[in-house]
Amino acid sequence: MSITDAITAQIESAQQGDVFFVSDFAKSGNDVFISRVLSELVDKGKLDRLAIGIYYKPQSTDFGLLKPSVDQIVKAIARRDHAQVMPTGLTAENRLGLSTQVPMNYVYLTTGSARNIIIGNRKIVFKRCVPKNFAFKGKLMPVLIQAMKSIGKKNVTEKQIDHIKELLRKHPENETFEHDLALAPIWIKKILSKIQKELTL
Repeated sequence: MSITDAITAQIESAQQGDVFFVSDFAKSGNDVFISRVLSELVDKGKLDRLAIGIYYKPQSTDFGLLKPSVDQIVKAIARRDHAQVMPTGLTAENRLGLSTQVPMNYVYLTTGSARNIIIGNRKIVFKRCVPKNFAFKGKLMPVLIQAMKSIGKKNVTEKQIDHIKELLRKHPENETFEHDLALAPIWIKKILSKIQKELTL
């Protein structure tokens, strides 16, 4: 089997919407050759290009090609880089439903390299951060704390408090709550401690 056939077979066996990088095919040859093969597959409609060096297997719908979500792309990049990632700022607020505003720039903290990736009219921003930001044991709490930091102490509304309470009720993290709470700023600790007490009464 030729290298081109091997790459094509790997893509054809993948799920629609799967994200690929040139590095995924490193065993098949050098980057220049692999990039040329992937470009040929784009021309044939077997792949589509998201950004330089980033491709995906097209998923056809009645409304055209469905591109991978930002979350899918970020997870794929984290997998490639063997890095941890976490939404921050407005991205975290939007993820948890604490803001209806859709960010133009999707911002993530990472243990990997800082970088910006342009995909269409959107930008994915990776900010390298200190390990403390990834010392959490739960899944909800780290994103929730990032979202609350973004909202700010003086801007948290009662409606948002009610929404946070509902999030903690639907996604309880009782075993890791105290550990993760200790990593939060004092004002966030007070709010979340009060909510947790109300939920455990």
